[in-house]
Amino acid sequence: MHDIRQLRADPAAFDAALARRGLPPKAQQILEIDVALRKATTEFQAGLARKNALSRAIGIAMAKGDQVEAERLKAEVEAIVYWEGHMSPESLDALLRDSLETLPNILDAEVPDGRDESANLVQHQHGTPPEFPFTPKQHFELGEALGLMDFATATKLAGARFTVLKGALARLERALGQWMLNLHTEAHGYTESAVPLLVNDGTMYGTGQLPKFAEDLFRTTDGRWLIPTAEVPLTNFAAQEIMAEADLPIRLTALSPCFRSEAGSAGRDTRGMLRQHQFAKVELVSIVKPEDSDAEHERMTRCAERVLTELGLVWRRIILCAGDTGFGAARTYDLEVWLPGQQAWREISSCSNCRDFQARRMGARYRPKDAKGTHFLNTLNGSGVAVGRALIAVLETHQQEDGSIAIPEVLRPYMGGLARLTA
Repeated sequence: MHDIRQLRADPAAFDAALARRGLPPKAQQILEIDVALRKATTEFQAGLARKNALSRAIGIAMAKGDQVEAERLKAEVEAIVYWEGHMSPESLDALLRDSLETLPNILDAEVPDGRDESANLVQHQHGTPPEFPFTPKQHFELGEALGLMDFATATKLAGARFTVLKGALARLERALGQWMLNLHTEAHGYTESAVPLLVNDGTMYGTGQLPKFAEDLFRTTDGRWLIPTAEVPLTNFAAQEIMAEADLPIRLTALSPCFRSEAGSAGRDTRGMLRQHQFAKVELVSIVKPEDSDAEHERMTRCAERVLTELGLVWRRIILCAGDTGFGAARTYDLEVWLPGQQAWREISSCSNCRDFQARRMGARYRPKDAKGTHFLNTLNGSGVAVGRALIAVLETHQQEDGSIAIPEVLRPYMGGLARLTA
């Protein structure tokens, strides 16, 4: 959500920020609603005072037996009531909110210009894509050859974009999630949380999924929503709260299933596990003071990078351009991992600084210890990381010529000491 005061102060800058995302100007339209709202509020208050005065005058006229004057005054009251019903501040306030809530966040100045992912900039690369003495296979070829990845059964049970994992491969997926969760809680200072997988409209609205992205979500028959990421419940811990400065920063993590309809991805990544309706992810969320959010963004991204490094993966960090940055983010770093079977870089983590955009939607504030009043918090979220994609990367990176998979050292204690997946 945007601060209307900033829009009033510099409408040209607001339109320029929208233009960076390829959107048409909106400032004039929004300011016209804002002016009408302020005028209506003033007139509504004046009308209320006038109604009170008229009520007293009607009583006096009735006491005097002046029925004509009383009827004239009643007609004036009815006119005011009619106006209030058709030009109420509440309806204009809702219109103003509707105009603002579907507009994306203002991008940081450092975000590069560009219309799509082709303009994203690589900031750092860790490692070099390995050369194999054989033709590397893709993860689904490896998993099916091991007899541990079953797409046919998943399709029978649920349809397309689901996977059944079996035996040691199911355990490897579980090991990845547990190891990541332990790393972030024990080494990185995040607090583990077990969160609801079903949330209400207000929770989805707070982090920006609603109303704009309803088609990307799954909704239950009783009106709740399956979470697309644990970012949604974790960030909303701060909703409608006023926190003490001494309690900040707040760092939260959760390992949860995630559910996405993938409404706009027809025909993309139809084979394998890359794009699923259901997947597991370790989410990182930080709630901080505005002046700390830049440093927190770097810290969070490094936490996700460590996961990839310790798994022995080749990865790179990129900063997303204006046209590729998500709705709620002011700046986003994507971590991409090299998949030898695909011979391609694929996104495995996305770490975003949302500034106060989500906090305004949620009403999330803090009270500075040496100042009066309250201020909006800053929220950040990141994947630490997507478990399914990490599994894909481990399979393809650590595959052997005989089709077996070498298990990264850090995961072996979670695998009962198993060092290799074999058929």
